[in-house]
This record gives sequence, structure tokens and C-alpha cells, in this order.
Amino acid sequence: MDADEDGTTAGEGTAGSTSEREIDPRFVGATDCHVHLMPGRLMAAIRDALHEEAGWEFPHPADREGIEATLRAHGVERYVALPYAHRPGIARELNDWVLDSAAESDMAVPFATVHGDDEVGSVVRDAFESGARGLKFQCPVQECGPADPRLDPAFELAAEYDRPILFHAGTAPMFRDSPHVGIDPFREFVASYPEVRACCAHMGTFEWEAFVDLARERESVYLDTCFAMATVVSDYVDFDPTTVPDAVFEELAGRVMYGSDFPNMPHDYVREREGLLERDLSEEAFEALFRGAAKNFLGE
Repeated sequence: MDADEDGTTAGEGTAGSTSEREIDPRFVGATDCHVHLMPGRLMAAIRDALHEEAGWEFPHPADREGIEATLRAHGVERYVALPYAHRPGIARELNDWVLDSAAESDMAVPFATVHGDDEVGSVVRDAFESGARGLKFQCPVQECGPADPRLDPAFELAAEYDRPILFHAGTAPMFRDSPHVGIDPFREFVASYPEVRACCAHMGTFEWEAFVDLARERESVYLDTCFAMATVVSDYVDFDPTTVPDAVFEELAGRVMYGSDFPNMPHDYVREREGLLERDLSEEAFEALFRGAAKNFLGE
């Protein structure tokens, strides 16, 4: 079950569960820039791993139709569909699956992925030529990050094709000891590929101040709100979203994007947006957060 802003419950995954009149009009028509779309067996394996590691439960539908019905019911107009290859040899088939799924959708913006031990350039070029709008790297899980030289062919192609990259580059929720994340490798990437629009997911937590400072310095740097700005995030990780001041969303309007991590989140979808909507932001900042920043990131 899911909960609306007024506290009433609504059935998860049913297109009519949340009507537009019940949704804050500032959110209606939003782009969710962080949604995972993957084949059923792979999604189940990811959820099993997260459950084993963190004890999280996932009440949300994981098939494309269910994902889209739920997002649409919550006022989302489109979403960025993110895969990631946790081991070598699966990225090409996974990218094809995402692209085929997106071709059947009027909501999905397909991204692609590649593993550092793949034929990186070939996999990425084929994905871009087939319509992938960007790249996604779940750096600690894939064990290849923004400063990994194995990924240079992918980064060079992102520059050539003007495609953005979304990195899980922060240390949250359980990756403080991973050598593939943190501000230093992300900063190295930005210095090496200043023309590539690069997003650090989850507001860069747990090093959010450093990632925000880098975004102030570099116009190619984006952040997404995924999970980190949820009102219930402190139930799962040691982070308080209210420590990020409203000024960040005003100053970086157009480069902070709304995202949710749907459907691989253990809480109700509304928790991702309610805290953001309670902030004292200008109309321009809300428009940028829920729509404009995603357009900028996608190069539209």
C-alpha cells in the first residue's frame, strides 16, 4: 500500500490509485530521473542481495507495466530507465532489453551500461547507435568507477555522442570502504571529461557537501535527489536530508534532478517527493527540480 500527501492510502501499482487532484500541482508532469528497469530475474537477484545486506523489503512492482502504472498514478510523466551490469558479459544483452522495453513505452528514456571487463567501446557504441540516451554506472557494485581507465572508451564515446552519465559515485548507503566511489575519483572524471554531463546520484551522500561544492565549480556536474532526500531516509541510513539547505536547490537550479530509486526502495513512493515539496523554494527552483534539470541533463 502507498500513501498520498493527505495520509490516505492508495494501492501501489494501479493507475487510478492517486488522482492528479490529490498530487501537488508542482509535481504533476515530473520526470523521475532515477528508475531501475531490468529483466525479472536480474531485478529479483538485486533485491535479494539488498535484502540480505540491509534487510530491506520491496513492496513495489518491478515489471515495466507495473512500474509505469505506479509512476503515472503519482504524477510522473516520464522516467530515466537505468540498468547496470554487475558482472562482465551481460551488458550488451541487458542494454538491448532496456532499449526494446523502452520502445514499447511512452514514458521510458533508456540508458545503457557496461562493465569494465567488457569490450567497453564496442558495447557502448552499439548502445548509443541503438538509441540509448546515456550511461549508468553503479560504481561500487560494478567495481568500476569514474576514474577507472578501463572505462575511458565509454567516457570518450559519451563525449563524442553528447550523452550524459549517471554515476552512483557516493559512499551511501553501505560503500564507505569502496575504492570506486567518493569525491576524489568523481572529481578526477570531471577534470578529464569536462564536456560530459555527469550526475552523482543520491546527492553525493555521504559526502554531499563536497559534491555540491564541485557542482558549484563545474557546470557539467549534476546531482539527483534519489533516496537521500526521502523523508524516511534516516530509517535506513545515517543521513538527515534537512541538513541540505534550500539554498542548494536555488543556487544549483537546473542541475539538481528529482529521482526516486523506484522500484528498488523499501518505502512508499510519496516519501521521495513530500520533503522536497515542503521546502521553501521558488517556483523556478521547483520547476527545475522536477522537470527542467532532467531536460538539461539529457541535452534537450
